[in-house]
Amino acid sequence: MINFNVPPYLGTEIEYVSEAIRNHKICGDGEFTKKASAILEEMTGTGKCLLTTSCTHATELAALLANIQPGDEVIMPSYTFVSTADAFVLRGATPVFVDIDPKTMNMDADLIEDAITEKTKVIVPVHYAGVGCEMDKIMDIARRYNLLVIEDAAQGICASYKGKPLGTFGEFGCFSFHETKNFSMGEGGAILIRDEEYVEKAEIFREKGTDRSKYFRGQIDKYRWQDFGSSYLPSEMNVAYLYAQLLQRDLIQTQRMDCYNTYRELLSPLENAGRIELPFVPEYCEHNAHMFYIKCADMEERTRLIGYLKERDIMAVFHYIPLHSAPAGLKYGRFHGEDRYTTKESERLLRLPMYYGLTKEQVIYIAEQIIAFYGK
Repeated sequence: MINFNVPPYLGTEIEYVSEAIRNHKICGDGEFTKKASAILEEMTGTGKCLLTTSCTHATELAALLANIQPGDEVIMPSYTFVSTADAFVLRGATPVFVDIDPKTMNMDADLIEDAITEKTKVIVPVHYAGVGCEMDKIMDIARRYNLLVIEDAAQGICASYKGKPLGTFGEFGCFSFHETKNFSMGEGGAILIRDEEYVEKAEIFREKGTDRSKYFRGQIDKYRWQDFGSSYLPSEMNVAYLYAQLLQRDLIQTQRMDCYNTYRELLSPLENAGRIELPFVPEYCEHNAHMFYIKCADMEERTRLIGYLKERDIMAVFHYIPLHSAPAGLKYGRFHGEDRYTTKESERLLRLPMYYGLTKEQVIYIAEQIIAFYGK
């Protein structure tokens, strides 16, 4: 069976995990956390990166820093993972969903302004498949309406918009290092903080409401409870696993890009014949080969193709059920405007296996089976 996903593993991870254990420092904010954070800051050019236990927690931390209050509204796409909305619903805010651009599956930036009310506090662009949203338009709207921007860049590591890394445009950017992502620590994430004014408060929220980070830097002689907070620190063992992959990020990215390009090359004739659609990447975006998907004619065809591939030992999966159609979405949020594309496009999209270690021969085999399916 060719799995849909296999967590990235280079073989060097165990060395660093063992080192963390030998150092008798396996709780958060040890040497591996410092070194991994420094790499991410260098990669993104951001002022401060704080590792977290998940991208969900990174987004929750961003919502705290944005001072989200009950009654606030937050504009986001419905085609996203539940954590994008959960972080704000937990603070009492209402997610306001807008339709997507069917080409990129990202929130349609031209629909944002009409969704703004006097209650709107934040815009949350979600960079689907590591392809950047139209950040120039989004940042212009945010400036004109005095709104904050929190980027859900869960899939956006090593990707950029007009040469600038995703996650670095808004006040906060959130990465995921879940086992399905390009680089993994099992469960894990990071928050990028653009402006220095938020850093101290972020450290306090992240350290259970204490100024413990300042204590460990020798800036104070004891740490105290300063504000509310929670425990968002990942284990050093988890970060050691991630650190090994960050050191060899070029190797991982090159292999993923080879798989992506092979898929595109082999399946392009089907797209040219009008049988399927392939991912669209605007010329001003550099993607990261986070995923490769195709779009079938409709849900029925997709279901048949999933079954056909499974019979041939290939695991392919669909993706998000739009949040506005889910029970919690109906309860906590609302869709603004017409759902022209969100539901329709979500029902067509099929994700193909994509992970570090997937061989070119396997990609060729998968593509051949898709071609054979449409040949029938």
